[in-house]
Amino acid sequence: EHLGLPNADDVRQGVIAYKIAAHAADVARQRPGARDRDDALSYARFLFDWNKQFELSLDPETARAMHDETLPDDFYKEAKFCSMCGPKFCSMNVTQVTEGSLGLDQKEREQKFVELLAKIEK
Repeated sequence: EHLGLPNADDVRQGVIAYKIAAHAADVARQRPGARDRDDALSYARFLFDWNKQFELSLDPETARAMHDETLPDDFYKEAKFCSMCGPKFCSMNVTQVTEGSLGLDQKEREQKFVELLAKIEK
């Protein structure tokens, strides 16, 4: 503080920190709709919709950069795993495969995702 004027990146980081803090406060206060974005992001993660995850992030630019740092090729925007667990140990992938082998349908989850996105985009 007071070491010098902030540059554009300093301001950007401050705005992101503000957005995260404000969002956390809204969730903690249980404000209506506060968790919709988080829930939609979770569904996007479960469905491996990487581009929607980036879009729903409070800082899409950083989210995409962090993903691309470890999985840079466009192929990985369609991958059914992340760089943390890899394809063999991804809990979401294992869940989808298990539910598929049991004959359970993913359409209900996908419909919830669509409904959440509609709420957010209003």
